[in-house]
Amino acid sequence: MSSITFPYAGPNHASSSSVSMSDSQYGRFPSSYEPPADTSSFQMNPLSSHPPRTPRTSIMSNGSHVFGTEIYDTKADSEEKSQEIEVEDSEEEDEKPGSARSRVRREDVWRELLKSANGRDKAFKLIQYSMKMYLLFHVAIASSPIFRGQKRPPWEAELMQRLGSAIGGFSLTRKCLILFNWLPPLTSILAQHMSDPYATNKGKQKPLLHTFLHAPPPVLLEFVNGLADDAATFSKLGLIGKRTGERAARLADWCWFASTLVNLVENSVERSVILDLQHQVESRLYAESMAGTTAKSNPTANKLDEKELVRLQRQDYWIQITRLKLLMDLVFVSYDVFRLKRAKGQVQAIAGLASAALSTAKLYDRHKNLLSKSHTH
Repeated sequence: MSSITFPYAGPNHASSSSVSMSDSQYGRFPSSYEPPADTSSFQMNPLSSHPPRTPRTSIMSNGSHVFGTEIYDTKADSEEKSQEIEVEDSEEEDEKPGSARSRVRREDVWRELLKSANGRDKAFKLIQYSMKMYLLFHVAIASSPIFRGQKRPPWEAELMQRLGSAIGGFSLTRKCLILFNWLPPLTSILAQHMSDPYATNKGKQKPLLHTFLHAPPPVLLEFVNGLADDAATFSKLGLIGKRTGERAARLADWCWFASTLVNLVENSVERSVILDLQHQVESRLYAESMAGTTAKSNPTANKLDEKELVRLQRQDYWIQITRLKLLMDLVFVSYDVFRLKRAKGQVQAIAGLASAALSTAKLYDRHKNLLSKSHTH
């Protein structure tokens, strides 16, 4: 087997000084690659068995790389993404017993989660659909042949009435929590309009309508959905007529349905990228093991590969959780969009509770990671 020997290899470069030419079969480098002639400055060895690792950032955050919505990210979104990237860097160490992650208390996580409107919305949704499930089970048991002819206690009817009122109250509260949710996409579109790269030398800009029409579809859907949701909520509060509120709610359901489909497509693309990176790391580890490279002979590279694989597997896990949550949302909203009647209450209660549990678990894990990172400083 032919090999290439590189000069000036120090004692720590023993494992990469001689590289098998069969590495090209793993798709790392083109077979026609030739090293640059200028070697006066330091250059990375392109045929090294440990090329530079992929950066520890999310390949696609919320699907922004599909539609190019990174230019529409608000300051809060950018800060949240940077926090998630920092958390990913220390996730592997946090999993060890006695680490900062294991010392984080549940009460502290819930306290931080409930500080945000999004966290309160998830918590209220969890309570709301738990009550709905209880009512469904109660009605199913009460209508069963075993208990059908028995007399029910008087406090039971009052309890059912109170639970129904509480469910409606939680629903209206959650609608109020997401009021003015159209402001983030609006400010993002306006910011893009003000920094129009196609403006003429005279300072003239294209019409604002042009910027709206050429904004990424997820941004437009979020904007229209926010306006429709607000109109439906104002109708519930009595500020807008009932007929207008029903039309706005119908439009909001269609926007939710369309955005859920878009998010599912983005989720599939994101997972395919993660799986491809995971396959590359696994192939590299396999090639190293077949070449006799162990953790003792090259501990730094082997450890980096193992950490990268663990990080990608964890990211793939939460991508699958997000996909399942989106499927539950799709089932829920399909009943309203297509006006399905068969088992509507039961299916929407189960789908709503599952969606609430999955989204709350993801948000809980994010806050726990942030708290564990803050405890390390």
